[in-house]
Amino acid sequence: MNSKTISNGILRAVGIILSTALLLYFLWKIQSVIAYLAIAAVVALIGRPVVFFFRRRLKLPNTVAVILTMTLMVGVLSGIIALFVPLLTEQGKNLSLLDINQLERNLDSLHEQIINFIGTAPNVVDEIIEDTDFEKTIVDSLNIGFIPNFLNSFLDVLSTASIGLFSVLFISFFFLKDSNLFQSGILAFVNEKNEKRTVKSIEKINNLLSRYFVGLLLQIFILFVIYTITLLILGIENAIVIAFLCALFNIIPYIGPIIGGVIMVVLTMTSNLGMDFSTVILPKAGYVLIGLLIGQLVDNFFSQPFIFSNSVKSHPLEIFLIIIIAGLLFGVVGMIVAVPGYTAIKVILKEFLSENKLVKSITKSL
Repeated sequence: MNSKTISNGILRAVGIILSTALLLYFLWKIQSVIAYLAIAAVVALIGRPVVFFFRRRLKLPNTVAVILTMTLMVGVLSGIIALFVPLLTEQGKNLSLLDINQLERNLDSLHEQIINFIGTAPNVVDEIIEDTDFEKTIVDSLNIGFIPNFLNSFLDVLSTASIGLFSVLFISFFFLKDSNLFQSGILAFVNEKNEKRTVKSIEKINNLLSRYFVGLLLQIFILFVIYTITLLILGIENAIVIAFLCALFNIIPYIGPIIGGVIMVVLTMTSNLGMDFSTVILPKAGYVLIGLLIGQLVDNFFSQPFIFSNSVKSHPLEIFLIIIIAGLLFGVVGMIVAVPGYTAIKVILKEFLSENKLVKSITKSL
């Protein structure tokens, strides 16, 4: 080995490192576009069965079927957003965000009711509150000066969300209209001898993930119904919106139900702020917890096993381990994409490494 060969090897290694660094930098700069593509792909997978229904059952042209599907999905999204307006308005009134004096009176009333309920000596609780300056901290932090800053931040978020929504809808339309568009983009980077296997893998992944996301919507709907019935029985205002918001958190495995449960209990208590703690607030919070428990039992023993076994064809324990590992590596986002990502990897492994013993063991259900 001469010096020229060594020099060429070093230059080649440096070139590969620089190229990889530039590629990673480029991907980092266009991360928003990648996110739009990923969300649009999910939307297309959810809308795929609807397009098939319009095309096969109603015999509509492909473009008309896609337009109707997108219109339906936009309508549902608009309806969901509209539902949150009365909730925000009502909670704003309940918390008296713009009336600090009323909020102080509500806190004093709640403070006295808690003392009477737990039977603790008033001077003990007062000493704890004085030591921590709890009430003073809350009231002082709620000043009117935060409103302009909040509105400016809200407008910035709204502007970014509007651009993102338009981009996702635009990309989703073409993903649905031309089902081979995404496939063609992937095949551009695949060798000709692997094209057939790649096409087969993509088709199978599309079918499995489409069933998974539709099943996920069914899972959310079942929880939504249970939560809605619970809140309506208790007479909670904006029950439908609160139930939908808390059911939606179930998309995040394991952590999501806890977050949704806390939000439901808090919104239930704030909806009754000013009423008697021991006879109204506490019993209603307890009944809400019972409704949450029933919803989670149904979800854990019926909805999730049904979705995992019939859509992605994976064992619940297998899914549990994958979600935990993805959560430790990539946080909440990893937990959300763990199941679809793992499903895609399993399909690809089965197609290209079907003779491997380990691959056979984890893909025998596919």
